[in-house]
Amino acid sequence: MTDVTDLAPDRLELGEGSRWVADRVVLVDIPAGRLLSAPAPTGKSQPLTELAKLPVPLAAVAPIAGQPGAWLAAAGTGFAVIDERTGEASWLAAPQPVTDRPWRMNDAVADRAGRFWAGSMACDQSPRGGALYRLDPDGSVHTVLRDLTIANGPAFSLDGRVMYLSDTPLGHVDRFDVDRATGELSNRRPFARIDPEHGSPDGLTVDAEDHVWMALFGGAAIRRYRPDGTLDRVVPVPARQPTSVCLVGEHVVVTSSQEGLTDPGPHDGAVLVLHEGTTGVEALPARVD
Repeated sequence: MTDVTDLAPDRLELGEGSRWVADRVVLVDIPAGRLLSAPAPTGKSQPLTELAKLPVPLAAVAPIAGQPGAWLAAAGTGFAVIDERTGEASWLAAPQPVTDRPWRMNDAVADRAGRFWAGSMACDQSPRGGALYRLDPDGSVHTVLRDLTIANGPAFSLDGRVMYLSDTPLGHVDRFDVDRATGELSNRRPFARIDPEHGSPDGLTVDAEDHVWMALFGGAAIRRYRPDGTLDRVVPVPARQPTSVCLVGEHVVVTSSQEGLTDPGPHDGAVLVLHEGTTGVEALPARVD
């Protein structure tokens, strides 16, 4: 196994949404509603800093262009701006539900135009209870895809022309063409299909070589794929349920979950750091006009 260290001594219930922003890593603990940060990896484990705690599940954030310390969040059943200086959230918009069951927002990311793409899921993970939404800089909310189960890991190619999206319980990762001017999606086709015995595709990210990294929830591993969908490498990790991958310079940061485990091990719920000789890119900012 690749040498693995802890970014922090903390153990989270459901760590997710890790992002490289300037000189730090920002992430969330979804059910606890916590926005957390740590210095970029240095080889020394330091406790996570809590930037905010919401009364609803906090699924993912993106930095907001031109507003240092402000984060656009997919949280609860809507979108909010979090001010890390006060820890307070200002609610912006709520998308149209696609299920009559209790539901929540899930993984989210900004694209090069500042649009904020967020998945959703039914809280009981019922089939077709999730969607993919897009919050545009003008505040309008669009339901982009329906009939998903757990929409996870939106990620974009370096040129912004391709979006990758996983539907975790189905083991599917699809790719779409993106109209960079409008955000419209087209030409959906398979990118990767994961055998359940290897885990389920969770968070995704794209590195500086335009390769796609994937966390395999339940598979105790992360994977790197070439842009054509062929598998480049498999990297085991000591956490059974890795949830997101964040490339910070040449470091790979992996969040994990201990949710649902009756016997969590020493690394379950950890934020891990690996050294894979791969260069990452910083998280793109969202725009709020």
